[in-house]
Amino acid sequence: MNVDVLVAEIGSTTTVVNAFTDLDTDHPCFWGQGQAPTSVLDGDVRVGLQGAVDDLCKNKGISSIEYGQMLATSSAAGGLKMTVHGLVYDMTAKAAKEAALGAGGIIHYVTSGRLRRTDLKKIREIQPNLILIAGGVDYGERDTALDNAEMIRSMGLKVPVIYAGNVENQEEIKLIFEDSEQELYIVENVYPKIDALNVEPCRKVIQQAFEQHITHAPGMEHVRDMVSGPIIPTPGAVMECTKVLYDCIGDLIVLDVGGATTDLHSVAVESDKVARIMTSPEPKAKRTVEGDLGVFVNRYKVIESIGEEKLREECENELHIDLDKTLETYYAIPKNEDEIKLVERLTREAVFRATERHAGQLRYIYGPSGRSTVAEGKDLTQVKYIVGTGGALTRLPHRVEIMEEIPGENITGMRLFPTDHAKVLVDNDYIMASLGVLSKTNREAAIKLLEKSLDFEFPEKVENEIYKSSIKAMEDVEAEYEAKKKKEEEYAEHIREMEEMGYDMSAYKEEEPIGGANARGPEGSHHDPAKEGIEAGGGLQPGWNREKQEDTSKPWNNCNRECDICTHTHCPNNQSRR
Repeated sequence: MNVDVLVAEIGSTTTVVNAFTDLDTDHPCFWGQGQAPTSVLDGDVRVGLQGAVDDLCKNKGISSIEYGQMLATSSAAGGLKMTVHGLVYDMTAKAAKEAALGAGGIIHYVTSGRLRRTDLKKIREIQPNLILIAGGVDYGERDTALDNAEMIRSMGLKVPVIYAGNVENQEEIKLIFEDSEQELYIVENVYPKIDALNVEPCRKVIQQAFEQHITHAPGMEHVRDMVSGPIIPTPGAVMECTKVLYDCIGDLIVLDVGGATTDLHSVAVESDKVARIMTSPEPKAKRTVEGDLGVFVNRYKVIESIGEEKLREECENELHIDLDKTLETYYAIPKNEDEIKLVERLTREAVFRATERHAGQLRYIYGPSGRSTVAEGKDLTQVKYIVGTGGALTRLPHRVEIMEEIPGENITGMRLFPTDHAKVLVDNDYIMASLGVLSKTNREAAIKLLEKSLDFEFPEKVENEIYKSSIKAMEDVEAEYEAKKKKEEEYAEHIREMEEMGYDMSAYKEEEPIGGANARGPEGSHHDPAKEGIEAGGGLQPGWNREKQEDTSKPWNNCNRECDICTHTHCPNNQSRR
């Protein structure tokens, strides 16, 4: 049997292989799946990969399989362990962290400011796969990032380094790592100016660095003997799929509840109202990893989040199960009705808490002018779709109902949660990670396979975000122009009314000349008899720039001939001012 592509998901414990056929047609097919224990820790990843391929053949009732290309995602051996080092935590350090998480990195340590000896000790203990250095807006502060680079260089590690800080430091950074054994990647600044994030270039380089690193990791040295295409971190593959899905259907979040962690990926833009009160920028594509919200490995932490006493009451009065007995028999995958009920309750808690931590919120601040409202964190109010992937949210009976309850958890109304208008979709084939890496080589096929897995027909065209932004910008410009025009008309009408009353308003109609010149240019740059007073620096001449020259041969309206007390300065009948 021949298939077009095999996508291997090399996990810490299990390796899964998904087979796809007819990728170059209008009807690509998810053909089958096989799995086997991961063999990275045994010294050779190929054993587990071949075992998964053999299991696929067994499931399909064939003796062997041939494939055109094999792609892979990996979270084996702890995934992509990273440390991140920036200048100010809420600015460059946060931006670097967002870039790393969005690429699929697992952040083990984040620092801000100059590294200390205790920080260096922590980095040695972690033994990261990748170190990310940031700091300083472009053409801003330079010394902190340079000092940190020097200290990391002095540690003598062989860990690749990515520099994504102040552009002025790039040449210095190259010199620092010039003779070291550390591979250096230079990318655009993740925080080039105040309130501006630029994380996508860094994310791409992180994935490239991961691919180079993973092929030299213990047990993975021979992975290229079977895998011929891209290898990216499994969480990064889910984010890639989420971004492809955003291009098809618009703002969305993707929830992945696993045994050890719960990941939440969002690709969404904030509403106009929230954007006006945001205290700091948020990336359009954001990922959070909740390491304490796993429904098996970290099940007791989830129970702690619910409250053990509260959960026992629910188990007795609502779920009708014995909590202690069920926890004793439950192992990894729920196998009976009682275990399914318990895992659904744990999943509900994991979903709600992960969304709560990922989403932003409104907050009141108080100042001299009274109370005002600000927004902090990611705005999910524009989300149109809530997508579930991972074992729990693709296999549990009440997975849809769990996700539909998310908006209702915003009890106070102060959290920037998705609203009741968000539609729930499920990755029924559990292939979003595979489709994320597949989209790198077969984007259109990945989109069609997504439609099938989600059981949802995508609209023919989603309005281009750049086009929408341009239209919005032009609407803002037009509104600003109309407001300015209206203000000018009101001002002109006021001047006209004052002139009808006999006041000389010429000084309010044009700017006063300064030093013989004004906004029209230097003295003598124009020759216009009507303006020669301006060009000579003598001020405005009476009546200039009026739509119609006043007839000075007639007295002012309602003239009472009392010239001695009259305030009309240009009345031709005012004998006392001649």
